[in-house]
Amino acid sequence: MTLASVVFNTFNPGEPDLDKKEFFTLQAVVKFMDKVHYAPRSLDDEVSAYVFESFLEAIDPSKRFLTQEDIDQLDDFEFDIDDQIATGSFEFLDLSVALISQAIDRTANHFDELIAIDIDLHSEDSITIDPDTRGFAKDDERLKEYWRKLIQYETMVKVGSLKKSALKDEEPKDEATLIVEAKEDIKKNFTGWFARLKKLRRSDRFEDYLNVITSAYDPHSSYFSPREKESFDQEMYGTYEGIGARLMPEGELTKVTQIIPGGPAWKQQDLEVNDYIVMVAQDGAEAQDVRGWRQDDVIDLIRGKKGTKVVLTVKKKDGSLNEVTIVRDKVVLEEGNAKSLMLNLGEDYPEIGYILLPKFYFESGDKSGCAEDVGKEIKRLKDEGAQGLILDLRNNGGGSLSEVVDMSGLFFEKGPVVQVKSRDRKPYILRDQDASVQYNGPLIIMVNHMSASASEIIAAALQDYNRAVIVGSSSTFGKGTVQRFEELDRFVVGNNNLKPLGEVKITTQKFYRVNGGSTQLRGVTPDIILPMPYNHITIGEKEFETPLAWSEIEPVSYHRYTDDIDRENLKGKSSKRVAESDIFQLVRQRGESLKLEEEREGTHRLDIDTYQQMRAEREAKNKKYRDLFTPIDYLQVRNPASVLDYIALDNTRQANNEDFIKGVKKDIYIEETLRIMQDMISHP
Repeated sequence: MTLASVVFNTFNPGEPDLDKKEFFTLQAVVKFMDKVHYAPRSLDDEVSAYVFESFLEAIDPSKRFLTQEDIDQLDDFEFDIDDQIATGSFEFLDLSVALISQAIDRTANHFDELIAIDIDLHSEDSITIDPDTRGFAKDDERLKEYWRKLIQYETMVKVGSLKKSALKDEEPKDEATLIVEAKEDIKKNFTGWFARLKKLRRSDRFEDYLNVITSAYDPHSSYFSPREKESFDQEMYGTYEGIGARLMPEGELTKVTQIIPGGPAWKQQDLEVNDYIVMVAQDGAEAQDVRGWRQDDVIDLIRGKKGTKVVLTVKKKDGSLNEVTIVRDKVVLEEGNAKSLMLNLGEDYPEIGYILLPKFYFESGDKSGCAEDVGKEIKRLKDEGAQGLILDLRNNGGGSLSEVVDMSGLFFEKGPVVQVKSRDRKPYILRDQDASVQYNGPLIIMVNHMSASASEIIAAALQDYNRAVIVGSSSTFGKGTVQRFEELDRFVVGNNNLKPLGEVKITTQKFYRVNGGSTQLRGVTPDIILPMPYNHITIGEKEFETPLAWSEIEPVSYHRYTDDIDRENLKGKSSKRVAESDIFQLVRQRGESLKLEEEREGTHRLDIDTYQQMRAEREAKNKKYRDLFTPIDYLQVRNPASVLDYIALDNTRQANNEDFIKGVKKDIYIEETLRIMQDMISHP
């Protein structure tokens, strides 16, 4: 029986078109997940409970609207949603949407009443911000008390910000005046926020519902409405003017999921993956609080004409709020290609070739793919006399699978690179078929927690072949899966008035190393681990609630090189240098501090003196950390001679090159990697 006949036989044709479209869309998503997903799940009570909890989190992520009394009305559905999906019922969704709508109206009324009450900024009270710790308020009275404290907290934060931003030559304002100003601003922001929440469409809630269902299978499977898919395609393959960052909603916040290589944010370097955007301001204008905004509205606010500034207030991993100013520019997604430099630690040291690869881009039209480009850069560096090679894959989120296979083959004779396994099928092996070797000298690959997918494939392959030394964070990201898009329309016959239904992105395959282990979840563990701020924090695939498990299959036959490199000796020498380095010890302390801040984040005293002291201490730590990264005097950096004329032809190219060199000159990880390379060359 075809899916279309299943759908048609279970739907009541007398219902309105909106219900009909939701029905077909849901059934198509579920059938696709069942038939195509790498690890399909039975729609059972376990899935039902997950969807129940996750959807409540999606519609009220900060637990600011619903009460436990509201949740009690939904409890009967906790283990019934799987049956509702099977029968095409939306009872849970309908009641949830009605309750959250009523709760938003109720809370907006509470806010209007409470914002008029006098505020005490020197209170012994405290507030628990973290929703998981706080839970849903038992009843409306307790919810109202939480909102009283929340307004007090927001006022405290705003007054602290006003005090900090006051010009030195201004007459200081008394606290009472600052409270009035702060409350006016808070009232404006929250009133706008409530207005936007009230405008959320049924379709917005339905899309949340579908994404919760797909996320029960794994965190990378998701539903895309037609508008979202169009925007995704534009960001993947087109050009636009903005900051060069990919965003996704997470709760009421907007999360940075990728920094586009070559874009303004990538060059500016203050905005990071996993930052949460809280406020957005045009240069010189008042900031707008974007918590609770639709994602496309946040994107529209951030994008703007080339040369204009946007100021983002972002929440960092440690809970601190930082302002990041970015000059918008044209974001061309073909940028971020491989580029190289010649480096050394001084006149008495050999020159080492350095290649930065921000992403694994594929061949398109007359534009070469990254494997060919890296091959060209290797030749360029060899012609310059490079005695070793560093391939930098830090923050490289992956890309083309065929390109990473070809690139791996630049460093060894033909052989297997990665095993790819589909559901219920034997793995197939992707091999480098070229017997030639572009580079056979000392090789180091640099990685960090955000090196993912294709980056992990080449790092794993060259580690298994014993062909390279991997240097970096405690592990890479741990994304060892493949996704593909499926159009839902092709599963519904006729009913063209309901189309397009959108698309679903589904995890269909897993990667396995040539040694049989998966890169999924565990990632790649470097041979030499350097202190990094996020080494002590759970980050990457392990952060998700429903990642696919690590697994292993049979290894394939491959040639393991005998390079005579004593990796334990290299590790010992590096560890000694790191232990003696004041900078690396401060980095290690920074990582431990971030871990403590993450654990403490959630409860705050409602006393502005305590708050300001905490902010001052945190900002001092942040400044101390930022000030670590100054130019390293003895680190010599130059462009290969063969690219100088090309760079000189274009002013933008020259400016980008200057920024590139400045960044490398301040990079303590590149410096230590050069020392590891020196150890490899001097004492293999």
